Amino acid sequence: MTDEQPKIIADEDWKAAAQAEKAKLKAADDAARERQATKGELPDQIGFEEVVRLLATQALMYLGAIPDPSGRAMVAPDLARLHIDMLGVIQQKTKGNLSDEEQKLLDGTVHELRLTFVEVNRAVEQAAAEGKLQGQPPANPADGGADGGIVKPG
Repeated sequence: MTDEQPKIIADEDWKAAAQAEKAKLKAADDAARERQATKGELPDQIGFEEVVRLLATQALMYLGAIPDPSGRAMVAPDLARLHIDMLGVIQQKTKGNLSDEEQKLLDGTVHELRLTFVEVNRAVEQAAAEGKLQGQPPANPADGGADGGIVKPG
């Protein structure tokens, strides 16, 4: 008997076909998720992207980017900060455990939300200084306000 090790020969055509099939399945899955999102349907499976988008959507709603059913924007900086901070916790706790695509999504989302938060806070401060706000936004609910700092720009 000889001490020869068997050689494994990888078929490059097979590899290419497997990678093409994997890409095709991912594209179909992405397309299905996009269709569900545009129709307002709930996804079949909840993944990392959906968690990030859910928290980001809530933050945007409280930053006035998504109007309420009456068509008016609501600004609640404390609630927006809460959702942005939750994404920040996810960012810290998942460091090194995400795919490149997931990491880019999370980093980009957190960055954009933080920038938007600063811009909205500046606009609210300016509107308050000019007397253009409806209601009186307390610094926090403990100051006696029942609305938790919710402001509806006029």
